[in-house]
Amino acid sequence: MCGIAGIHRLDGTGVDPALLHAMADRLGHRGPDDRGVWTHGAAGFAHTRLSIIDLHGSRQPMTSADGRFTLAFNGEIFNYRRLREDLQYPFTTDGDTEVILAGIAQRGIGFIDRLVGQFAFALHDSATGITHLVRDRLGVLPVYYTHGDGAVVFASEVKAILPALPRTPSVDLASLDSYLYGRSVPAPDTLYEGIHKLRPGHRAEVHPDGRLEVLRYWQPPTEDNTPRWTEQSAVDAVDVAVTQAVDAALVADVPVGAYLSGGVDSSLIVAKVAALRPGRTVHTFAAGFGDKRNDELGWARIVADAFETEHHEVHVDASDFEDLWPRLTYFRDAPLSEPADIAVFRLAEAARTTVRVILSGEGGDELFAGYPKYRAARAVQLASHLPAGLRASLANSIDPRLPARLGRARIALRVAAMRNAEDRYRTWFAPFTASERAQLLTGLPRRTAQLPDTNSDDVIRAMLLTDLWSWLPDNLLERGDRMSMAASLELRPPLLDHRLVELAFRMPSAFKVRHGSTKWLLKEVARRYVPSEVIDRKKVGFRVPLDSWFRGGLREAMWDRLTGPGSFVGETFDRTAVQNLLTRHESGAFNEENRIFTLMSLEVWHEAAFGRTAAPAH
Repeated sequence: MCGIAGIHRLDGTGVDPALLHAMADRLGHRGPDDRGVWTHGAAGFAHTRLSIIDLHGSRQPMTSADGRFTLAFNGEIFNYRRLREDLQYPFTTDGDTEVILAGIAQRGIGFIDRLVGQFAFALHDSATGITHLVRDRLGVLPVYYTHGDGAVVFASEVKAILPALPRTPSVDLASLDSYLYGRSVPAPDTLYEGIHKLRPGHRAEVHPDGRLEVLRYWQPPTEDNTPRWTEQSAVDAVDVAVTQAVDAALVADVPVGAYLSGGVDSSLIVAKVAALRPGRTVHTFAAGFGDKRNDELGWARIVADAFETEHHEVHVDASDFEDLWPRLTYFRDAPLSEPADIAVFRLAEAARTTVRVILSGEGGDELFAGYPKYRAARAVQLASHLPAGLRASLANSIDPRLPARLGRARIALRVAAMRNAEDRYRTWFAPFTASERAQLLTGLPRRTAQLPDTNSDDVIRAMLLTDLWSWLPDNLLERGDRMSMAASLELRPPLLDHRLVELAFRMPSAFKVRHGSTKWLLKEVARRYVPSEVIDRKKVGFRVPLDSWFRGGLREAMWDRLTGPGSFVGETFDRTAVQNLLTRHESGAFNEENRIFTLMSLEVWHEAAFGRTAAPAH
């Protein structure tokens, strides 16, 4: 993948190439192999390249043969060879970039509907003066932009926008509520005031008169009840679609490897790669944390041995967090949303020594209902009809010190206590409840981002759509992009091939949560190829033992960052509420790791973005 950046001036003045180079400097990690800038009138693009296809050609920004269109492209188009066959165009390269140019030149911007892959690009049309910004259907790759001060400025990462702004943007205090709700800020907002994210499946047009029009070009289909799916036909169809998706994601002129956690999603992908590339060495990568409660290295080894991969293990400990947290926050341009972010970077760093492209399993849970919350969804929906006081009383009756199994029951009851469907969806993953956020955000403006309308009476489908539009792109995919790009490694999630996504959303929810099993459909596909003990084991997830680290190696950093002089969290939030949180965790009677990590990540981000200074008055 690559980095893109650019400026479209609304006053008609030219763009300084030196400024574009300054923006490209901030994206060098995304594209260490090449760099280019282009200007034409009021528009200018910058591009940094990580060479994956057509290694010695396809330099960017690239202009069409007739001079009308110029493209700065980040991503990979997996079906570019097939698309090229249908285009009458004087091609001069062997890559996918020129195929996008040729397709739009001949078919218009609607050509993006034919693209299979992951992409984010800027296209300037010199005939109309319009600059187009496009983000792929699922949001695998990012586009940030700001509209003001006489220009639209955009880039793959926020840090590349900053050199083109007259002043450093301040913290968007109104987005803190959204952040505390979900550990990330849903598009189109960010924690930077005035800087926005283009939503997945959307494109924007910047017009010469200053208008910025955002348009949606893709959404998942409605459920298909004809023909009636059977268990067998559903499993067969998903099996074929997964094979097609993995095969497409292997398109590259460089070595490709795979992450392997020992879970269903990554194990199935490795099985497919081994079948599609018989006789070739498959490199797999797994991470462990030295915690027997959550270590999955043994499961990953079972799969690696089954498919005779060249397996690599990475070990992560508390010192990695102290050393890497600030550095990776710089690359993220936002608080690290998950403790596993650091482990994902360590994996990417290790993988980059052997391969340049890595396959990962993101999307399996959000397409096929893999989280425990999906199993509880219908029961929670029924419980939500109980009197509000009874629901709240039940939720508060379960002691948070009890085992995790009962802790999940407490979360389910807390979800049931919410007043509406949107609050219920958010609360499953929310570190802080509404009352806890109110205590922390005393006196601050609050703007909780609205989730997209799921338009479904099926509670499981509605949850899947919500995760697809928010949790997945704003949390997991943002993490995957930044942590891999920090190591100059291209990440590809085959399960988010839009053809597979569309198939999954045409299928009934009853095939996703079935016979008491979450992710039933994908597990049944995996059962055909992956050792059964891997399929049937208890789901653990990529869990980091922060509970003990915050009482041990990270204790001093925790107190200093959240309550010390110049702490953004300590000065912005209610200090007493923060101190009480830390004291509860330190007592050992409560596990507040998720809440502490959420606040610590925010503090580390503020230090990286603004330095350790007192919070703004409010």
